[in-house]
Amino acid sequence: MLRALAVDDERPSLEELLYLLHADPRIGSVEGAGDATEALRRITRALESGPQGPEAIDVVFLDVQMPGLDGLDLARLLTGFARPPLVVFVTAHEDFAVRAFDLKAVDYVLKPVRKERLAEAVRRAAELRSTAPRIPVHEPDPDHIPVELGGVTRFVAVDDITHVEAQGDYARLHTDRGSHLVRIPLSTLEDRWRSRGFVRIHRRHLVALRHVGELRLDAGTVSVLVGAEELQVSRRHARELRDLLMRRA
Repeated sequence: MLRALAVDDERPSLEELLYLLHADPRIGSVEGAGDATEALRRITRALESGPQGPEAIDVVFLDVQMPGLDGLDLARLLTGFARPPLVVFVTAHEDFAVRAFDLKAVDYVLKPVRKERLAEAVRRAAELRSTAPRIPVHEPDPDHIPVELGGVTRFVAVDDITHVEAQGDYARLHTDRGSHLVRIPLSTLEDRWRSRGFVRIHRRHLVALRHVGELRLDAGTVSVLVGAEELQVSRRHARELRDLLMRRA
C-alpha cells in the first residue's frame, strides 16, 4: 500500500487528484499540498521519520507549474536526498517531459487526468516500490537515547535520566550533568520507558523512580524531590506514585 502526497496549487485539480488516488486500492493513504514549499516541508518530515516511520511518503504526484518553487525545482531538490520518494508528474504541459524524466520521474501524466492513465502511473510506482532493496530496520538501543548537540549526536544513558519535562511536541531530558531537548512527545517516552521505572506524575513530567529522593506532603499538595529539584505531583497521580515508591522501598 503506497503512502502518497499530491501537490497542486489549483484547488479543483488537487481535489480531483486526491479523489482519484483515494479510489485506487493500491493507495493506502494520500495527503494534499497546495504548493511545492508546503510539500517540501511535509516531505522533509517524512524523510526524518524514516522509510518505516509514521509520516513516511512513498510517492509524490506533482504538478509542474506552480508559483514560487515549481514542481521541477522540488524534484531537483529531492534528488539530493539519500532515499527520496518516487515522483509522478501530473501537468497540463507536454513541454517538460524530457526534463522530468532526467530527474528520474516514474511517470508523466497529462491533464485532464484520466482514471485509467493515473492507475497506470500508480502501478508503476507500486512496482518500483515493491522491488526496491529492503532497508534493514535496526532496533533502537533500549539503554541509550540519541540527542543532538551542536551538530553532534550523543547517546545519553536512560539510567542517567532523572526526569523528563514536556515542551510542546518535544521533551527535555534532565540528568545530573544537564538537560537535552529531543523531538519526541512525552506520551511516547512514557510508553517506551514504563518498564524501566518511569512514571507520569503530572501532565508535564515523568520521573524515574530510582532518582526520587523524597515524597513530600504539604497542606494537601504532593511533590517529589528529584536530585535538587522539587516537582509537583498532580492529584490524579499521587496515590499511584506513593504506592509505587512504597513497593520499591
